[in-house]
Amino acid sequence: MKSAIYAGQVFHRRFRPRAHTLRYSMFQCLFDLDEIDRIGERCRLFSRNGWNLFSFHDRDYGDRSGEPLRPQIEALMRRTGQEPDGGPIRLLTMPRMLGHVFNPLSVWFCHRRDGSLATIIYEVTNTFKERHSYVIPVADGDRAAPLVHQACDKAFYVSPFMDIDMRYDFTVEPPMEKTRVVVAGADGAGPLIIAAFHGARREVSDGALAAAFLRHPLLTLKVVAGIHVEALWLFLKRIGIRRHRPAGGDGKDGYSIVAVQQAVAA
Repeated sequence: MKSAIYAGQVFHRRFRPRAHTLRYSMFQCLFDLDEIDRIGERCRLFSRNGWNLFSFHDRDYGDRSGEPLRPQIEALMRRTGQEPDGGPIRLLTMPRMLGHVFNPLSVWFCHRRDGSLATIIYEVTNTFKERHSYVIPVADGDRAAPLVHQACDKAFYVSPFMDIDMRYDFTVEPPMEKTRVVVAGADGAGPLIIAAFHGARREVSDGALAAAFLRHPLLTLKVVAGIHVEALWLFLKRIGIRRHRPAGGDGKDGYSIVAVQQAVAA
C-alpha cells in the first residue's frame, strides 16, 4: 500500500522579535483515500469513522460535513484549473488517537493517474476550530522533482503572536521513503518563522501502530498542550498579542486558490 506511517520530528524556530525554538518527536500517517477501508480490514487497532486506538474520520477534514472527501478535494483542484482524472489523493496528517485529534496542518497530495503530482493543498486548522486551505497547483518543473517549492500570501489567523500580513514559502518532499514539509514565514522586514516536519516511512501494521502509540501516547493531546505551553512562553517573552480575526470575517472556513501562474513564478 502507498499508505504509511512517517515517524520523525517537528521543528519550530521564531527569529524575531525574540528568538524562540522548539523540537519534539512525533509521527504522522499518509492515507491514500482509496486504501483507508483496507487499512481497517488489515489492522485491528485502526477504524474508519469509528472508535479505536487509531481512527480516521472523514468529518475531520475538508468542509467537515462527513461527505466523501475525494469529490471535495477534486472540486478544489478544478478551481485552480486542474481537471482531476481519478488519480490517487493522499493525505499526510495525524490520525485520531483514542477518539481525539487536532491537526494544525494537514497536507493533501493530489496526483494524476500517471503518478505525477498535480496539486498540493495545505489544510490549516487553528485552536478556534476554524480552517483554511491553501490550494496550489504544482508547477510543471516540480511534478517529478524530489522537492516541490510553492508560495502564497497568508490569509488566515493562526497565532495571537503572528500578523496576517505575511508570506508563506513551502518546501515539500513528497512522501516516499522519507517526507518533509517546511513552512517558512516572512514579512516586510524579512524571515520571521520556520516550521518543519520530517519523517521516515514505516509500513502500516498493528505492530507499527502499537509501537507508535507506546512511543507517542496521547500525541494529539500533547500537540494541543504544547501549543498552549509555547504560547505562554511567548507571552512571558513579551511578544505582542494580535487580536483574533475570524476566518472570512464571519468565522466560516475558507480557502485560498493560488493561480497556476503564481505557483510557477514562486
